Amino acid sequence: MSQNKPKRIFVAATRQNDGKTTVSLGLIFALKKRFKNVGFIKPVGQRYVIEKGEKVDEDSVLVERICGLDCRIKDMSPIAIERGFTQRYISGAKNGKLERRIMESFERCSKGKDLIIIEGTGHAGVGSVFDLSNATVARMLDAPVILVAGGGIGRPIDEVILNKALFDAEGAKIMGVIVNKAREDRLKKVEKFVRKVLGRKGIYLLGVIPYQPLLSRATIKQILDETDSELLAGERGLDNVIGNVLVGAMAAHDALKYITNNSLVITPGDREDIILTAMSRHLVGKKKGIKIAGIVLSGGIMPNSSILELVKETDIPILFTSDDTYRITSRIHDLTVKIRPEDKEKAKAVSLLLEKYVDLDRIVAAI
Repeated sequence: MSQNKPKRIFVAATRQNDGKTTVSLGLIFALKKRFKNVGFIKPVGQRYVIEKGEKVDEDSVLVERICGLDCRIKDMSPIAIERGFTQRYISGAKNGKLERRIMESFERCSKGKDLIIIEGTGHAGVGSVFDLSNATVARMLDAPVILVAGGGIGRPIDEVILNKALFDAEGAKIMGVIVNKAREDRLKKVEKFVRKVLGRKGIYLLGVIPYQPLLSRATIKQILDETDSELLAGERGLDNVIGNVLVGAMAAHDALKYITNNSLVITPGDREDIILTAMSRHLVGKKKGIKIAGIVLSGGIMPNSSILELVKETDIPILFTSDDTYRITSRIHDLTVKIRPEDKEKAKAVSLLLEKYVDLDRIVAAI
């Protein structure tokens, strides 16, 4: 295998949040068993964070931390789109400069690698506004494309055909398609019909991955980070995964019926009856494997200090927010849940999913 030109895979999707990062992460774990040195790059990123003083895409940070890849983080994320980026480009920036940045970072990230996974951003056309669509970047890097589509039959087929048209126009080859987040009870049906229709179009179905609730569930830490809440207690429970959300707007004895394992209870700070009920459920339920994921105190209202001190003696994470109950509940509901560097359990689940449901032999043969 040539060290000068490593094998490469470009992971794109038919739309945002179809599972590019999940598939990219799973491919790295799964293919590390077949290739000695695996690298990663996300040439264009839309959601950036500040890491080591650099603006870099959050998915690159995730892969670096979970997979321990030995590439400079800025090279793994050469272009991170910030506010005003597209307007500045349209006003006169030169495309060649961005292309060179991507190519130079790719060369550094791929040095000494047998395989490099390239993650796109959004559907085939995303990035066209600054002349770096996913299709363009895949062609630039001479990388065959794995296209990730959402679960179902009609929608993923339609979207795959639409996206393929742009990849074809750019001269980028689609290696195959992975349908992600399919309903477990429709898995065989989805695979049968999607494979049949795509096969007629000369497109290979690499696999159908079932929807995994674990991967779509937020943690207490994500809510803390993304809702401007304050942590009052329970730091050890920040990695708690939320199973369901309960709004404490009922009588305490009725709330007991709905507080199940890994519940997040949202309640105004002056509903001390709900707070104590949640705490009691947590303490008593431990023997039955039931725990409270966390409590969010809404409305900018602190409970009585004696009640708060009592709850602090448990290991329940308690968040405090000035948002009213409706607003904080809506914000939590609307969160885009992505795998985070601390989500070790989710990362392991992703690796197992790819190995079980995706034709890895076909991928290796194709590259």
